[in-house]
Amino acid sequence: MSGDRRKEIVRHLSEDDLNRLLSEADDPKVVRRLTFVKNLYKGDSLEEAADRVGKSESTGSRWARRWNEGGLGQLTPNFGDGRPPKLGEDEQEQLLEMLRDGQPWQPQEIQHLINDEFGVEYHPVYLGEFLKDLGLSYAIPRTKRPSRPDNAEEILDERVSDALAEDIEEPHNKREDDDEEGWVVDEDVCTDGGTVVGFFDASHPQPYDNSRRLWYVDDPHHERPLVKIFEPAVGFYALNGESVVSFPEDQTKERICECLERIREQNPATRILLVLDNHFAHTCEFTRKRAHQLGIDLVFLPVGSPDLNPIEQVWKSLKWEASPLIVESANKFRSLVSELFEQLTSRLSFAKSWIDEFLSSRLRFFS
Repeated sequence: MSGDRRKEIVRHLSEDDLNRLLSEADDPKVVRRLTFVKNLYKGDSLEEAADRVGKSESTGSRWARRWNEGGLGQLTPNFGDGRPPKLGEDEQEQLLEMLRDGQPWQPQEIQHLINDEFGVEYHPVYLGEFLKDLGLSYAIPRTKRPSRPDNAEEILDERVSDALAEDIEEPHNKREDDDEEGWVVDEDVCTDGGTVVGFFDASHPQPYDNSRRLWYVDDPHHERPLVKIFEPAVGFYALNGESVVSFPEDQTKERICECLERIREQNPATRILLVLDNHFAHTCEFTRKRAHQLGIDLVFLPVGSPDLNPIEQVWKSLKWEASPLIVESANKFRSLVSELFEQLTSRLSFAKSWIDEFLSSRLRFFS
């Protein structure tokens, strides 16, 4: 916030006492903060008072709040002789609140904040360890889509519960405004051999993906044939069945249904619970009806929640594994993708947290 915002300042000291402290202070940090308070005494706005001492308005707001709450003692913590080399428990709580208000932070910004607010310096080597002990995470932030509901996990949990609780003869995929005809499981489909749970998604891995760092003695480069794959890779990551990857020419509803048919072929005699996103080719009546005919119940993710689909991590790992490998043709690249997909989907580690959150209380359905 900027402009002429004025801060009501508590006058713990008279202007004469404030001037006397300024004349006696020899610590630049103390001088800067007392000068800031004096500027507020003179009628400066928070922005003006902070700017005069080379600080941001948000820093000025914290200083003003601390001055109002406890005067000089709160404004200049640990600036006297013999200050402790590390932050105490109360100061750590204060730091956490500051970091929470302004997150995310770069390491050098936190280092500057600790030094500026508490007069304590942490060497960069030890700062990360200290922040981890405080419970902070150092990671690439996950993008949260604006359309994602705040209770996405609760919504998905309810949808999984509903799908598992319903009789396979009842059209779980059917909606109120759908046509009444055709919602019958195919005669040759058997679903009494248990339930297979899996995740469905399309990706577009390419032979020229370059997402992996490699060591080089000379100029880091490698030569690749000009190979490009135009069709998507559509995968089914099964937790307790056969995983499948296909390469349809496009993602129309007809091609998606062909992928579902292949999943059924590889997982006969079981009911299939398929978790997938809200692509139109997935949600349209044509696909939902065909899935029911195949004995496949569709569980749609909440909007904007790709992070709740573990197959996303499978695709990410596949691209990373394939990145340094060079292939000579599109067919060889498809074979490579199929091989890597089979290897990666044999691991449950990609879905461990999903299983813990959405299946651990429902294991009776798989016994």
